Amino acid sequence: MRPHSSSPVSPEHLCPPVPADGQHYPQICLAGKTLSWPDGHVTRYGLEWLARNSYEGQKQQVMHPRILWNAEIYQQAQVPSTDCRSFLETDEGLKEFLQNFLLYGIAFVENVPPTKEDTERLAKRISIIRETIYGRMWYFTSDFSRGDTAYTKLALDRHTDTTYFQEPCGIQVFHCLKHEGTGGRTLLVDGFHAAEQVLHQAPEHFELLAKVPLKHEYVENVGGCHNHMIGVGPVLNVYPWNNELYLIRYNNYDRAVINTVPHDVVRRWYHAHRALTAELRRPHNELWVKLKPGKVLFVDNWRVLHGREAFTGYRQLCGCYLTRDDVLNTARLLGLQA
Repeated sequence: MRPHSSSPVSPEHLCPPVPADGQHYPQICLAGKTLSWPDGHVTRYGLEWLARNSYEGQKQQVMHPRILWNAEIYQQAQVPSTDCRSFLETDEGLKEFLQNFLLYGIAFVENVPPTKEDTERLAKRISIIRETIYGRMWYFTSDFSRGDTAYTKLALDRHTDTTYFQEPCGIQVFHCLKHEGTGGRTLLVDGFHAAEQVLHQAPEHFELLAKVPLKHEYVENVGGCHNHMIGVGPVLNVYPWNNELYLIRYNNYDRAVINTVPHDVVRRWYHAHRALTAELRRPHNELWVKLKPGKVLFVDNWRVLHGREAFTGYRQLCGCYLTRDDVLNTARLLGLQA
């Protein structure tokens, strides 16, 4: 708890180097809640601050307040979409959007001009766009121009994206610019809600899914695109001090051979994974939405799984990935807990 001094030109803390001789520890006065340092500096702490920042205090706090949902819960909440103009031009509209996004992991913006340029303008309002092997703003049809099933007309099972990145992309933006055909509804599932059910029903399954590291892999050799990506991490990622879930990495399309743990653990892991999959696939957990021109969907890729039903006809989609840190930064600057 060595006191930090702030620079007059920067909010960053200025930390003096700690001597290696061990002779510069402070004198502690518990009654007065003060620390007296050898250089004459005196630090005073309030009881409320000490309690809030103690380990026991942090164990009781939630880093990210959320509302876990299934289809019925979300539909009954009647979460409003945000109008494009309000989103772009007012802090109130942006704050309402971000509050909904933080609570539910999904949020919609309506009345957006159906162009890639306007979608990009929308995305840049809350974050830096994360450039990946798919480019900065992606724009595709079902022409299989990339080695990814998303570039087909096939149905896609629920999954999170870029599990083969060491740090999966934080937020994904979808905008259907045109669809001349049938089908193609988007599937959304709250992965944290499903994981919570597993935790209650079989805590040992939850614990195993949070401990066993998995490899996810993407190999692409299509046209001029040549990539080989590998990401490693558990399916469930939790903060160790309070066991709060902050990331789910779930993609059966990209999951590689499980060779990071002994055989007996692999068998138990498959039982745990099957339990989570069963929850993710329960019909009452499935929220189906029809994307249409002018309606942009933002998805928390660390929480909400997405999929797609098969479709016919010509379909154009555009979107991008956003850096999670910048989205949360925008939310905090507007006074939200993120």
